[in-house]
Amino acid sequence: MKKIKKKKPWKYLFWLGPFLAVVGLTAGLVSGNWNLIPLAFLITGIVISAAWVLWQSQQSNWWKSRSTQASTNALIAIFAVLVILGLINFLGTRYHLRADLTESQLFTLAPQSKELVHRLQQPVKVWVFDANQNPQDRELLENYQRQGSNFKFEYVDPQTRPGLADKFGVKDYGEVYLESGEKRQLVQTINQNDRLSEVSLTNRLQQITSSTTASVYFLQGHGERTIAAGEGGISQAVQGLSDKNYTVSPLNLAEKPQVPDDATVVVVAGPQRGLFDSEVKALQNYLNRGGNALLTIDPNTNPNLNNLLQEWGVRLDNRLAIDVSGRSVGLGLAAPIITDYGQHPITKDFGNGISFYRLARPLEITPVPGVEATPLLRTKPYPNSWAESDQQSENLEFNQDKDLKGPLTLGVALTRKLPAKSQTTSSPTPSAAVTPSPLPSPTTQSPASPTPSAAVTTSPLPSPTTQSQASPTPSATATSSPTPEKSAQTATESRLVVLGNSDFATNGLFQQQLNGDVFLNSVAWLSQQDRQPLSISPKEPKNRRITLSNAQASILTLSSLLALPLIGLAAAALIWWRRR
Repeated sequence: MKKIKKKKPWKYLFWLGPFLAVVGLTAGLVSGNWNLIPLAFLITGIVISAAWVLWQSQQSNWWKSRSTQASTNALIAIFAVLVILGLINFLGTRYHLRADLTESQLFTLAPQSKELVHRLQQPVKVWVFDANQNPQDRELLENYQRQGSNFKFEYVDPQTRPGLADKFGVKDYGEVYLESGEKRQLVQTINQNDRLSEVSLTNRLQQITSSTTASVYFLQGHGERTIAAGEGGISQAVQGLSDKNYTVSPLNLAEKPQVPDDATVVVVAGPQRGLFDSEVKALQNYLNRGGNALLTIDPNTNPNLNNLLQEWGVRLDNRLAIDVSGRSVGLGLAAPIITDYGQHPITKDFGNGISFYRLARPLEITPVPGVEATPLLRTKPYPNSWAESDQQSENLEFNQDKDLKGPLTLGVALTRKLPAKSQTTSSPTPSAAVTPSPLPSPTTQSPASPTPSAAVTTSPLPSPTTQSQASPTPSATATSSPTPEKSAQTATESRLVVLGNSDFATNGLFQQQLNGDVFLNSVAWLSQQDRQPLSISPKEPKNRRITLSNAQASILTLSSLLALPLIGLAAAALIWWRRR
């Protein structure tokens, strides 16, 4: 007798388990709010599905079958792989590990940019007013954002938020602005051909977060490089300083032989004629009270700075620096190519980068007590470089008796500590004319002299307790100190950078290789703002294109279309013949 199985329609109710679970998940994910309703559907579905699994295992013992165990192992393996992938994605999202494999590190921020963002003390936000988000620009901004929590950025469509665009004064698509507190500054205007630049963004970020403005004075009147635009000028270097929030002004010490009190750095860029003694004395006094100076002295010139440089242990060599490697790149023998830099804040990020100096003179460094000297620029060893004494000869060759073997020092950075307490007394009446009978000083005085004393004019450090009476005969040196100086010395050290060339910073050469970085970093270090990021060179991809002549192109075509196939055919015929 055949038994008829009873239908059990109630067992299909277990299909509600997966259905309710899917409903709960969908409701929670779509709404983004995991309240009571999605959780109720999800929990009910899980409970029903678990009950169905338990009931099936009791009815048929399918859990113990080989197919069930294999399927379970496969499911566990799949689940484990998904968990591992999820953990990898979680760690990748939380901890950024990036590798820039490009030769010039196109997708890596410069150390100066990283340091600046890392040291931000207040929130700074970049507003990009553009309807489209360029992936390259966004990648750069995300790199900045990873360096510090105070850096944020946002893309804004000026059409959808006109109020915000009016607040910044946006005039066109692609304008990028920086905002820090109440300060707002335009970074640049981006387009298809001009993308967001790390150089521009870091410079503007430094400006908007800086609370101080350093004053840089350029000495004029002796044939120095002009700060105006033109051939042989240094207007690009001046613009680079302005971009870094420096105030640039000309300085004429012949009219008033005293460096202004607000001068942070004095630059003497390639003087062609000698300075007056009173001007040299003014520079010495400025350095003695904690000033900072950059001297770029070209060969075959005598700026009358030997006494000043001697106090710092520097002597200008009258020979010409020769570098044979300059000939291979079309610069000539008299254009040393520098890749060896000293361990100094000015050159710490240069690595093996290139800077070059057309017509440079070597420097001789002598140790001086209290002065710390660090060579910045060194040429290659002999026979690749030497100092040439016969500069008129067309055939430059090393002469053992007259020339100096390399390596040569073309630049040096010097630091001199100042006394802990330095006070000076001066005439209480700031009179331009010197009277024969000045007010007596309560400190020790030296007898009056009928004529100006050379020893007094060349004294590098005036004694804090000794003052000499004025000479009955007025002198240029005596008129240089009518203004009372500060009674307390706030600076702790004086800094000096001497380079044997000024041509490297001129228009056209300033932006080549690391030339501009040498100049801007020197001024930044001299300003004694060591925590301030230094210059950044723009990163450009290497040109890997090969330019072939017509003959080379013909040879390449014949070799690839004729020679290589014939070689392959001959090899195949030889193998066939040997096997035959």
